[in-house]
Amino acid sequence: MQQTPLYKLKEIAAILRSEHGCAWDKAQTSDTLKPYLIEEAYEVYQAIENDNIENLKEELGDLLYQIYAHAQIASEQNIFDIDDVANGIIAKLIRRHPHVFGNETANDKYEVIDRWEKIKKKEKQDGQSMLNGVPVHLPALLKAYRVQQKVSRVGFDWEHVQDVITKLYEEVNEFNDALHNTQDNRKALMEEIGDILFTIVNIARHVEVNPEEALQYTVSKFITRFQYIEKRLHEMNKDITQTPLQELDALWEESKGE
Repeated sequence: MQQTPLYKLKEIAAILRSEHGCAWDKAQTSDTLKPYLIEEAYEVYQAIENDNIENLKEELGDLLYQIYAHAQIASEQNIFDIDDVANGIIAKLIRRHPHVFGNETANDKYEVIDRWEKIKKKEKQDGQSMLNGVPVHLPALLKAYRVQQKVSRVGFDWEHVQDVITKLYEEVNEFNDALHNTQDNRKALMEEIGDILFTIVNIARHVEVNPEEALQYTVSKFITRFQYIEKRLHEMNKDITQTPLQELDALWEESKGE
């Protein structure tokens, strides 16, 4: 029988860590592979952002191999193997989609999400926080977004986005007070800025905008426009550090039309 590509990948992962395999692969542990797992996930993200289908296929392959590598390490320790990983997610997807694989119905995505959370709650041990599943090392904006999503599903949420905007003004005023009224104010300013950012994430969530993606977009836009300024100044043989701010601002406005 011809091997499936996934079985072949499992075999390659084992060979690479075998006695006559690759010295680098044999030296790895799940702990040392953590940075590569994150890096590969971000490269998949970038391929999606770039709408590059060939690159997406390649990066998904790199990410898939990371999963097989971790499973191979666990298999060598008789903990689990890639089949256990697959069986676990198969069972979970079936269990959490009773409206697809069972007799229940769901009318829209919000009802699906509500049912998903209720099923997850049943699966958890008594007394376990619903926020325990939020990864500790998520980027802060995305972590705030996921935390807010989860608590909102049990009704702990602002009713209207305008209420959150009012809260933002309140947080900005508190920051301003801390800025002018506190002697040793570094900790106070950090706390107030955190409150502002958390509130902005709440606003983004209420209008169904991912704050991480929104900020990434704005940063990319800023980089493009600033690089335009650098390019124009290079063409004029001018040093950016010696260029008046007024001229830089004019070039910035010019970049918006490009």
